[in-house]
Amino acid sequence: MVRIAMISILANTTELLVYALPTIGLMLLFYGIYQVIVESKTSSRKKMHDRLRGETSQSEAVTESILRRSARGNSGSLADMAIGKFKFVPKLQTLLDQADLDWSASQTMLNLGGLSLLVTIGLWILQVGAVTAIACGAALIVLPLLWINMRRRRRLTKLANQLPDVFEMMSQALRAGHSLAGAIQLVYEQMPPPIATEFAQVYHEQNLGVKVEEALRSMAHRVDSLDIRFFVTAVMIQRQTGGDLAEVLDNISTVIRGRIELAGLVRGLTAEGRLSGWVLFALPGIVFFASMILNPEYANVLLEDSRGQVMLMIAVGMQLMGIAMIRWIVNIKV
Repeated sequence: MVRIAMISILANTTELLVYALPTIGLMLLFYGIYQVIVESKTSSRKKMHDRLRGETSQSEAVTESILRRSARGNSGSLADMAIGKFKFVPKLQTLLDQADLDWSASQTMLNLGGLSLLVTIGLWILQVGAVTAIACGAALIVLPLLWINMRRRRRLTKLANQLPDVFEMMSQALRAGHSLAGAIQLVYEQMPPPIATEFAQVYHEQNLGVKVEEALRSMAHRVDSLDIRFFVTAVMIQRQTGGDLAEVLDNISTVIRGRIELAGLVRGLTAEGRLSGWVLFALPGIVFFASMILNPEYANVLLEDSRGQVMLMIAVGMQLMGIAMIRWIVNIKV
């Protein structure tokens, strides 16, 4: 009798989840769409009102970001105590900072792990296969990290493309009689993000009492760009031995602009190889899903049979290795 009651409760719970999970998902989807529409309508109006009131929202946002990032490691929260001891947390925090996300690494991993566990258990209750449930749970951890890394790469690429204009502006400011701090402030006020955000943090740090050299060294560590390290090294040498920093910045700007042009040429020449890699990566998946539609009995062997599941996992691993090797071949350092 107890077993029958437990089976009945499990069946009722499964039926409830079948209706509850899609309903909650649709509610969250509509709420997200509503938030996007409201934000798109009010953002331009808010910017206009801020400009008319003479507010420097960028300065306030950067100062608040500095305070948040400095206090994040000492928050003493449950997530920091539970996950903050792992070695990957500082690397993830650097990744989040480079992606310009004001998130805590330990809290992010705790949220992703909890969501992954919840989805895995929910799919298991819905009598989905164990391999599929675990794969979906792992995807909820891997996919957000991939998105963060993609956002980081896009931001750093945009920042690198802004550097020639930044160094030219700084050299002109130095020739006009501005100090190094004044040139940094000019970049912060005149240039668009993301370079304005990084130089704004340098400017606010030196306003808070940090030496300019230390603030620039912190930016070089935070951004992790070879061009930024060239710039910081040139500033360090000039501050110690003297010299014409404006001319040095002009030379660095010329070199970086040439490297950007060469990188664009190399990217154009390797476009065919990268496209071939993505086609070869996507083709087996397309063929597999087409087989599931056209001949389900033939394709279900890979999903239902244990040997087919092993073959499928090996195939996915080899596909990932193949796309990684192709990206390594066509990724030519300039």
